[in-house]
Amino acid sequence: MVGTAVRLRVRGYVHGVSFRATMARIATDAGVRGWIRNLPDGSVEAFLEGDERRVRRVVEWAKSGPPRARVDSVDVQPASLRNHKDFRIYG
Repeated sequence: MVGTAVRLRVRGYVHGVSFRATMARIATDAGVRGWIRNLPDGSVEAFLEGDERRVRRVVEWAKSGPPRARVDSVDVQPASLRNHKDFRIYG
């Protein structure tokens, strides 16, 4: 598979505001695969892989999130491709 992969850590008011569900829909619509989960410290972690432009589009969305969210920071780290088949929500 050709593409790019990144791991995101999103901090701010991102639990209980449909952040995970909205990212899953946006990623799936963009053809991006991976996963997203809530972390105990109140942040959200995601793994995205696919076409570089499409992954970048989801990363840009994460910088503002859904309407009720308040995103304080997004840490983006390169990652190795894992060949996920779809996009899933965990925890």
